[in-house]
Amino acid sequence: MQDENDQTRNDAAVLAASGMLEPGHEAERQAEARRQRAAKTLRDNLLRRKQQGRARRAGAADETSGLPAAKTDESAK
Repeated sequence: MQDENDQTRNDAAVLAASGMLEPGHEAERQAEARRQRAAKTLRDNLLRRKQQGRARRAGAADETSGLPAAKTDESAK
């Protein structure tokens, strides 16, 4: 949580230094926020996929959540 707060402060400092906090730069600020969210989503996905790959190599159970986890062999009956 602290890391996210630090990142938010750093992002705000970058935006302030670039002059993007001025009223006319709302579209640029929103576009930058979208890019940052997309980058975070991609990083999270990559970490999750790496963890799944390591678990498979180690022979551990795959800790899938959501709809793929709901399908089991028993549901096919």
